[in-house]
Amino acid sequence: MKHTSLRQLTYMAVLTAVALTIFVIEAQLPALAPIPGIKLGLANIVTVYAVFALGPGQAAGILLARVLLGSLFAGGMTIFYSLAGGLCCYLVTLVLYRLVSGKQVWVCSVLGAMAHNAGQIAVAVAITRTPGVLAYLPILLVSGILTGLFTGLCAQFLLSRLPKAGPPGGQP
Repeated sequence: MKHTSLRQLTYMAVLTAVALTIFVIEAQLPALAPIPGIKLGLANIVTVYAVFALGPGQAAGILLARVLLGSLFAGGMTIFYSLAGGLCCYLVTLVLYRLVSGKQVWVCSVLGAMAHNAGQIAVAVAITRTPGVLAYLPILLVSGILTGLFTGLCAQFLLSRLPKAGPPGGQP
């Protein structure tokens, strides 16, 4: 396993804090649409940035810390939905990580957002034991394309503007 320096660990902690703050603030905002569950997913900007700036392993740590801490703040069943969606998104991003260029990072975010929505629907079907929930998936996939494009372009912008800020200790 690769050694993580104190500087890298601190950078990861800062990114986790930023993602968690964004998550908490976004949870307080009014809904984007009259359809429940549709939101921008702004904390994913940090996850996508971290995958490409720090590498997949450290990004996974940031994602898990954000999901676990965010679930403590949000309460209820959010941990199941957040974890399933976050891990599905992460896995898609991980597959595409080495295939896309710096100008195609947004593609990872779009496909990751769609995977996130699919993961959350799978959890909803499992928890409610109602397969009819699957009818909601096409609506969520369209919202995932739009929100994933926005968050992906934001992450891509950060990656192009913050080359000197990270990752600490050089490129992975």
